[in-house]
Amino acid sequence: MADTQSVTAPPSRIAIAGNPNSGKTTLFNALTGLRQKVANYPGVTVEKREGEIAGLNITLLDLPGTYSLTARSPDEQIARDVIQGRLEGVPRPDGILIVVDAANLERNLYLATQILDFGWPVVIACTMSDLAAENGLHIDYARLSMELGVPVVPVVASKGVGLDELRHALTRLTKHAERARPWPLEPAFEEAVEHVATCVNQCNALPPHATRAGALLWLMDFLSGEQGSRSSAERFLAKLPTGCAQSIRSAAGTLAAKHGDAPASAIEARYRWISELTRRVVTGPNEAGTITRSDRLDRLLTHKVFGLVIFAAVMFGLFASIFWWAEPLMGLIESAQNAVSAGVRRVMPDGPLQSLLTDGLITGVGAVVSFFPQICILFFCLGVLEDTGYMARAAFLMDRLMSRVGLHGKSFIPLLSSYACAIPGILATRTIESTRDRFTTILIAPLMSCSARLPVYLIVIGAVFGERTIVKAGLMFGLYALGTITALVMALVFKRTIFAGPRPPFIMELPPYRLPRLRTLILTTWERSRLFLTNAGTTIVAVCIVLWALTYFPRMSAAQGEAAVKALPAAQTEGPSRADVLASEQLRQSYMGRLGHAIEPVMKPIGLDWRMGVGILSSFLAREVFVGAMGITFAVGDPEQHGDTLRDQMAAATWPDGRRVLGVAAACSLLVFYVFACQCISTLAVVRKETGSWRWPAFMFAYMTVLAYVAALLVYQVGTRIMGGA
Repeated sequence: MADTQSVTAPPSRIAIAGNPNSGKTTLFNALTGLRQKVANYPGVTVEKREGEIAGLNITLLDLPGTYSLTARSPDEQIARDVIQGRLEGVPRPDGILIVVDAANLERNLYLATQILDFGWPVVIACTMSDLAAENGLHIDYARLSMELGVPVVPVVASKGVGLDELRHALTRLTKHAERARPWPLEPAFEEAVEHVATCVNQCNALPPHATRAGALLWLMDFLSGEQGSRSSAERFLAKLPTGCAQSIRSAAGTLAAKHGDAPASAIEARYRWISELTRRVVTGPNEAGTITRSDRLDRLLTHKVFGLVIFAAVMFGLFASIFWWAEPLMGLIESAQNAVSAGVRRVMPDGPLQSLLTDGLITGVGAVVSFFPQICILFFCLGVLEDTGYMARAAFLMDRLMSRVGLHGKSFIPLLSSYACAIPGILATRTIESTRDRFTTILIAPLMSCSARLPVYLIVIGAVFGERTIVKAGLMFGLYALGTITALVMALVFKRTIFAGPRPPFIMELPPYRLPRLRTLILTTWERSRLFLTNAGTTIVAVCIVLWALTYFPRMSAAQGEAAVKALPAAQTEGPSRADVLASEQLRQSYMGRLGHAIEPVMKPIGLDWRMGVGILSSFLAREVFVGAMGITFAVGDPEQHGDTLRDQMAAATWPDGRRVLGVAAACSLLVFYVFACQCISTLAVVRKETGSWRWPAFMFAYMTVLAYVAALLVYQVGTRIMGGA
C-alpha cells in the first residue's frame, strides 16, 4: 500500500467513480448495507444514490458509470461535474473511491489515472479480484499501489472480501497534492498545457493542485469533435475573464494548427504508459489469449443465428412474465379499489364530494396502482438481465438492426423498456453519448406499445372479434409489430433530416456473466418502481381529477333525466338500467360530452362517433382512462363488474342510420390510432425534463397525433371500400 503522508480528519462525503460494469454499484450496496436514499441531481433527471457507511460517519455517493472524464452523455457529464465540484447544489466530495475491474485492469485504469492527475484524495478498489485469479492473472496490488501513489485494495464485494480493509483506507485519505503526470505528451501539447494551466492559475479557476490536469482535460474537450465535450469547454471559458479566455482559446488554436489530432495522441500516450504499468504488476496468461467461461457462453449467445433465436425466446419470456405474472396482483388491486369505492359510497351521501373521492381520486390512484405490478415485474426482469451481463449482449445483437436506421445498439435498451412504459425507456437514453441519437430515441420511444395501451387493445378486439382466439392473438401481435416497425422507420426519417449526422461507432464492454444478488435486485426494483409511482403517478391522479370535473359538470336537471328515462322503449326488459341511462345522459350534457359532440365531425372520417371521441379525448391525458370512459359513455355502469356487457354494448352501438359504429374497419382504425397517438401527459413531462425544452415534447405530440389520425383515416377509408362498409 502507498504510504500516507499527512492524514486529514475522516472524510464525510466520498464519491464512487468507475467504468460501467466494473462492480461499482455492487460495492456501493455492500458498503452501505442497502441503507440508501435515491433522488435526482438538482435540475436534471439523472438518478442520485447516496448511502451511509455504518459506524464511519461517511456518506457515499454512487456516480453514474463513465469510461473517462471526457464526458459525452448526460450521465457522464454528471459524474464529471460532481467529481470536479462544478454541479450546483452538490458539494465537492472530500475524496473519491475509484472502482477498477481487476479482470480488465488496463482498460479501467484510464479513468483512474485521469482522476489521479487532479491530486484529489483517492482510494482504489480492485473489484472482481476472484475472477481475475480464475482467469490466471496474478496482480501485485502492493506494487500497483506504490506505482500509482494511492491505496489499492482488492475486494470481492458480493462475498464481503476486502471490505474491512477498504473501510479502513477510506478513513485515512491523504490531503490534496499536485501529482506530476508520469507520462509525457508531445512538445507542442506540453507547451499548450502549460500555457492554459498558467492562465487558469492566474484566474483562480481551479485549485493549484488541479490546474495542469484541468488544462489537459479542457484541451481534450475543446479540440474534440464531440458536441457535448466542446460545449463543456465553452461553458468553462464563459466563467473566465475575457482576456484569459481569449489567451486560452488562442493556445488551443495554435495546438490544433500544429497537431491535426491532438486528443488522439494524448489518449495513445496515456494508454502506452498504462500498458507498461500493467506489464509490471500483472503476471499470468495474456488477457487476449485467455478463454474464459464468459467467452464460451458468448460464442452461443452472441452467435448471429442462435444468438437471435435465444434472444427472441428471452424477450418472449420477459413479455409473458409482464402480462401473466401481473394478472393476479392487478386483480387484487382492482378488487381493493372497488371495495374502497363501495365503502365510501356506503358512508357518504350522494353529491360532488362523494363523486370526487370515488370517481376522481380513487379511480385516479387505481389507474396508476393497477399497473404498478407490471412496472415492478419489468424492472425486476431488466435487473436480472443487467446483473447477469446479458443486457449488454442484447444490445450487441441488436446493433446490426439498429444500424440500418442510423442508430446503434445502445438505443435498443430504452426501446425495450418502453414496451412496459415509455417513461423509464426515455430515462434510459441518458447512457447514449450522441445527442442526435439520444433525441431520436426519445422521439420514437412512445411508439412502442406500452402496457397502458393493453386495456384498450383488449376491450376493442374483444368487442369486435368475439371468441376468435387465433384472430385476436394475431391482431394483438400485429399491433405490437406495427408500433415497433414504425418506430424504426421514424428513426430512419429523423436521422436523415432533423438529426442528420454520422452514425457514432458502437463500443460496448461485454461484462463477465454473474449470478445476480436477490436482495440487490429487490432493492433496485423497488427504488425504480417507487420513483415511477411517485413521479408519473401524481401527474395521472391530477389528470383524472380534471377529467372527473369535465364529466361531472354541469349537472343535468331532474327534468332532463326523466326525459332520458322515458325515451327507453316501454317493453324493454334488458339492457341499461335507470342509473346507467342517467349516467350516460349526464355525460352527454357534461363539458366533456359537449366537446365530444363538437369533435364528432373530425371523428366520422375515421369511422368513430362522439362516444369514441370522448374516450379518445379522455385518454389523451392517460390511456387507461379509455375503458372507464367507455363504461359511462355506453351506459353500462362499472366496466370492471360488467366487462362483457361493455364489449357487447360497444359491439352493438350504431349510428342513427343503423350502421354499426365498431365494424371491423372502424375497430382497426381505432386500434391503429392508439398505436401511434401520444396519449400520456407524464411522458411529455419527462421529455421536457430530458431535453430541456418544451419544443421537443410539442413536436413529439404533434407528429404522433398527425401520424395517428392519417393512419386511422387510411385504414378506415380503404377498409370500408374493400369490405363494402363493414
